[in-house]
Amino acid sequence: MQGVDPQLQAYYGLRAGYYDAVYERPERAADIALLRQLLMGRLTGRRVLEVACGTGYWTQHVAPVSAALVATDATPEPLDLARQRPHAERARFAIADAYQLDAGLGRFDAAFAGLWLSHVPIGRRAQFLRSLHRLLEPGARVLLFDNSQVQLRDFPIVERDAEGNTFQQRVLRDGSVHRVLKNFPGQDELVALVAGIGTEPRYRMLENFWWFEYVLV
Repeated sequence: MQGVDPQLQAYYGLRAGYYDAVYERPERAADIALLRQLLMGRLTGRRVLEVACGTGYWTQHVAPVSAALVATDATPEPLDLARQRPHAERARFAIADAYQLDAGLGRFDAAFAGLWLSHVPIGRRAQFLRSLHRLLEPGARVLLFDNSQVQLRDFPIVERDAEGNTFQQRVLRDGSVHRVLKNFPGQDELVALVAGIGTEPRYRMLENFWWFEYVLV
C-alpha cells in the first residue's frame, strides 16, 4: 500500500526550517488564536494522537493540557524541530505513515490533524480515516482544521486531475519549484466523509481556515 507521497515529504523536509512563517502572518492572528483555544478546550485531559504534527506548532499548545500526547509525522526534518518546542517533554514523537498508523502508537480518546487533510488525495480520505480510527476508542473526539480558499490568493490552483484533486505550484526559498496537492473540501464533503462512522459533526468557517469535528461511533 502506498504511503505518504514522497514528493510531499521532500517539500516539507526542505521547508521545515521556516515553516512557522505561515502562522506569523498578522492577518491570520485572530484565526490562529481561536484554533488554539478550540484545540486546548476540546483536548484537555484526553489521550491525544496528533497526525502530521510537522514542526510541532500545535503540539506545544496541546501537550500541557492533555493527559498524554503522541505526535506523529512522516518526515524526519520537521519532527526534529518539534522535539525542540516548549513542553516537548510532555509529548512522545514518532515517525508514522498516516495511512498505516501502527497499533504500537497506543490507544486514544481524541485525535487531531492540522493542515493535513488538504494534502490527502480524495480517493484516500477514507483510508486515512480507517487508519486513524483503528487507534481510537468509541466516543473519541476527532478534530480537523485546514486552510480556507483564501489561500488561493497566494497559491492559485494550477492543475486538476481526473479525480478532482487540485494542485498548486510552490517555490521555496532555495528556488526549487514543487507541485503540491492541496484540496479544499467543503462542509458537505466533510460531513459525508464521516457519515455512519461519526456523530455530532460540527463545521466552522473562519476567514483563513476551516474547522471540523465529530465523535467516533
